[in-house]
Amino acid sequence: MARIQLRDIVTEEQRAAALGVRVTPDQERFVASVAESFEDAVREVRAVPRYWTVNAGNQVVGFVMISDGIPAGRLATDADLLGPYFLWRLLIDRRYQRRGYGSAALDAVVEYVKRRPNGDALLVSAGQGEDSPQPFYERHGFEPTGQVVDGEVVLRLDLTHA
Repeated sequence: MARIQLRDIVTEEQRAAALGVRVTPDQERFVASVAESFEDAVREVRAVPRYWTVNAGNQVVGFVMISDGIPAGRLATDADLLGPYFLWRLLIDRRYQRRGYGSAALDAVVEYVKRRPNGDALLVSAGQGEDSPQPFYERHGFEPTGQVVDGEVVLRLDLTHA
């Protein structure tokens, strides 16, 4: 298993490094860029965004963004929010894919969410079609919920037994 660390993005240097993360052209239709993620985080503060770089040593190999504990009342009134914990973005730079960094980053997010209040599940959504990330998530124990949001299948990982 690849060894990674999730690091908060607090400086302009860290932000610039995160903005350098690029997925393959085939993956671009399934995941927004880091720049779009930063814009979404500003626009959708009600989703309680939290984001990190994925680091292997001092090298930034990816980017992760989650909804970090959306309050139950907000979930009840904002039907388009999924949570309280939603894996909003997981990008591994195309130069570092197929080395286990995506799995390691997902494991780190799971460990983080399990320590959070009401951290008994993690949700994610995946577009459909060739190169969809859905099989990746299913290999890690996520199961389809039957819900579809904005054309993407919603999957859930039960953290009470993980």
